[in-house]
Amino acid sequence: MCGICGFTGRIPNGEKVVRKMAEVITHRGPDSEGFYIDDHISMGFRRLSIIDLDGGTQPIYNKDKSMVLTFNGEIYNYKELREELISMGYEFYTQTDSETILHGYEAWGEKVLDRLRGMFGFAIYDSKDNSLFIARDFFGIKPIHYALVDGHLVYGSEIKSILEFPLYEKKFNTRTLDNYLSFQYALPPETFFEGIYCLLPGHFMRFKDGKITTNRYWEATFEPDDNLTEEEAVDKIEKIFEQSVNAHKISDVEVGCFLSSGVDSSYVSTYFADQKTFTVGFDFGEKYNEIDWARGLSEKIGVDHHFKIISSEEFWDNIRKVQYHMDQPLADPSCIALYFVSKLASEYVKVVLSGEGADELFGGYTIYNEINSLRGYQKLPLGFRKFLANVVRPMPKFKGRNFILRGALSVEERFIGNAFMFDKSEKMKILKDGSIAHEPQEYTKKFYDRTKDYDDITKMQYLDINTWMVGDILLKADRMSMANSLELRVPFLDKEVFKVARTIPYTLRVNKKNTKYAMRRAALRHMPEDWAKKKKLGFPVPTRVWLKDEKYYNIVKDKFNSDTAKKFFNSEELIKFLDDHFNGKEDNSRKVWTVYIFLVWYDIYFGSDTVTVPQ
Repeated sequence: MCGICGFTGRIPNGEKVVRKMAEVITHRGPDSEGFYIDDHISMGFRRLSIIDLDGGTQPIYNKDKSMVLTFNGEIYNYKELREELISMGYEFYTQTDSETILHGYEAWGEKVLDRLRGMFGFAIYDSKDNSLFIARDFFGIKPIHYALVDGHLVYGSEIKSILEFPLYEKKFNTRTLDNYLSFQYALPPETFFEGIYCLLPGHFMRFKDGKITTNRYWEATFEPDDNLTEEEAVDKIEKIFEQSVNAHKISDVEVGCFLSSGVDSSYVSTYFADQKTFTVGFDFGEKYNEIDWARGLSEKIGVDHHFKIISSEEFWDNIRKVQYHMDQPLADPSCIALYFVSKLASEYVKVVLSGEGADELFGGYTIYNEINSLRGYQKLPLGFRKFLANVVRPMPKFKGRNFILRGALSVEERFIGNAFMFDKSEKMKILKDGSIAHEPQEYTKKFYDRTKDYDDITKMQYLDINTWMVGDILLKADRMSMANSLELRVPFLDKEVFKVARTIPYTLRVNKKNTKYAMRRAALRHMPEDWAKKKKLGFPVPTRVWLKDEKYYNIVKDKFNSDTAKKFFNSEELIKFLDDHFNGKEDNSRKVWTVYIFLVWYDIYFGSDTVTVPQ
């Protein structure tokens, strides 16, 4: 895995600037660096050596050196593409997958993207017409950020590279704060930095003659085959997933595997006999510690298991460092746990496989089952359900109240993704400027508009694939692994795996028996039943416990009373959320954590801590 950066045009001290842009992402590629600089463009590269260890230095050039490539990612079918391109007359001077992309672009132009199987973010400069072509992979596993600054296109694998460009004036994007408070992450393509965007998954862009054009080349659409039997579905999943794992294990260095107690990473790990697996947990009981489950499976499948218990002090001491590496605030506390398991793995291997994407593709989140639980109730007349909801809404919380409230809403009205923190009324109460607050459904509407013909479960999956997975799951996976110079690969998020997943009927994805039903049945062929059927935990972190501890309560309270907090929020309202949680009146841990993380991040990038790597 690597890091790329660059800018078009000439500026004073341009070589020094691009070198600094590359230097701040050294963690993405500590093995070597490379640059291409001419009168029209400056391109930087940091390398983590995985394939062709001796000959894979970038930039990569075509035969007459009219085209230049820098690339972050892995192409798993590069050997087949290489043979095809050689048969067409193209000459290769390396054994890398990188060179395959460049010659593929020469041969097929943008259509090369349709042929690639893998994860990628790359830039190709064509000196013949001074154009720059930048592309991001199908699901958004690898990041690309960009900004147009005084006619210069500035880009990078991480935002921190763009911040080193001297003509960019760093400004806070207030619009993103509104969305963050509802979703717990910055909604792409916007970022917390005014004028800096992320290239969306499945998109490419061209920059020529001072203009950006962006196109979508791939979309995760579903087309369930209702004639598919249960056994046929399970057979297809098992066959394609085995192919994907084997493809993702291709490397010139040792490959390990993350392992939790859940079925996703456990399924991946069954293909790792005699190799290494990695797990972390907290010393707060089984609810927050999956190590025993992971150790038990490791013994059964014959892998070398490594684990770490994260102490409370370690976790809190590394919050600033994690938020620095994230570039943008992410209120998912599991990103910090992911930092620690990545750090552990990096002591033994350079590459790991993980289970991200299985829930989105195969229907794994518990919330998806709400469709089934509400189905009977929603057969009652809508008017009656709305009347009942109006009756119970002002009442104190009681068992079944939430069921009645949500049962009066369509999936489009009640589901904005896996994280729903603050609604509009709550945002208006806590924000200094309540006018920026909007209903989160205003953002999700465009995704639901594209899925009008889908069943409700598939609608939820489509929304999560395009929002939650990009803004949370894959962002933290990339940043936390790369912060530790570790390449993370995700075999569920494979184009060929999705070709199967999109055809699975929703009844074989989510039903009364389980979520991810067909996928679990495929996994059951490779592991003991207890692991294949285990309820999803989702990397649990004991934030609700910590926020009832006086030590951590006071840390957060001080932050809520800070000048930064008072700049954006009504501090007394924040303190009320915190106190109600501390005193056991209501579990506000996720909302408290969301605001706290934003304040920590803001102080790093805009406040008194301004961008130095936290120790």
